[in-house]
Amino acid sequence: MTDTIILHHYEASPYAEKIRLMFGLTNAHWHSLLSPVQPPRPSLDPLTGGYRRIPVAQLGADIFCDTAIIAREVAMATRCQALDPTRVDPASAVLMKQAEQETFFAAIGAVKPLRLLGTMIRQFGPIGTYRFAKDRAGLLKGGTARPPKGSQSQAVLDSLVTALEIKLSGQLWVGGDAASVADFAIYHPLWLYVSCNRRPLKAGIHVIDWYHRVSEIGHGRREEITQDVAFSLARNSEPRSLPDSVQNKTVKIGGLVEVAPSDYGVLPVTGNLAAMTEERIIIARKTTEFGNLNVHFPREGYTLAPK
Repeated sequence: MTDTIILHHYEASPYAEKIRLMFGLTNAHWHSLLSPVQPPRPSLDPLTGGYRRIPVAQLGADIFCDTAIIAREVAMATRCQALDPTRVDPASAVLMKQAEQETFFAAIGAVKPLRLLGTMIRQFGPIGTYRFAKDRAGLLKGGTARPPKGSQSQAVLDSLVTALEIKLSGQLWVGGDAASVADFAIYHPLWLYVSCNRRPLKAGIHVIDWYHRVSEIGHGRREEITQDVAFSLARNSEPRSLPDSVQNKTVKIGGLVEVAPSDYGVLPVTGNLAAMTEERIIIARKTTEFGNLNVHFPREGYTLAPK
């Protein structure tokens, strides 16, 4: 059971949908642990040390933050190289970056305010909507993300859809003949837009057909678990062996550090730097509840500083 990935997520999370589709592509068995849409998240916060964003993946006493890292873990666990973001071709990588950065925020801004309000009330209720809006308003404070506003949001969304239509005019999938992480990374902000807008996506025939193909992949073999199960696995496991580290002049292995996203949700996680490779930062957290936990972050898009 310790070899089965636990995904801490909530149903309406677009980034979680990106990972759930990866499980679907590989027909993987995975454990689902649902969390609240906003903090506090009692089943997750003690494991991460306060990491603000979601989803988070867990394998025993190893905790993986950010879908860039989670995707690599899913690729390794399922032996599916197509899910490894580092293996995406350059042209597809450009579309992925466009989708996951400015288009992600534009997907919300492109929805008419009253329709967006109606969607949130349906999902969260009036009080939940107020809390959700208040939480998300504070999510951007201190970060580098600058969401587009007004009509600019629709233009950003249309730009991605147009580029995607051209890309798919001669092939079924973003990367060619088979689905890959590029498809899911580009799909998830469009899924967010469709979910919030409660209307079918307006796009060219190639994009529409592709959108349906992706949505039909499903989520693999999902099994719900409880907080007690996830906590027990963390408590009764040891972190896996650490990779070799690259040299860094600013921080030393073993030193107390803070790691935080640089774009939004910039609350830092504190721990001792356990390892740092070309693509990830691993900090060790000694906890009274679980013992030793290793928390993994991508290097790209995250800050690392001595505490």
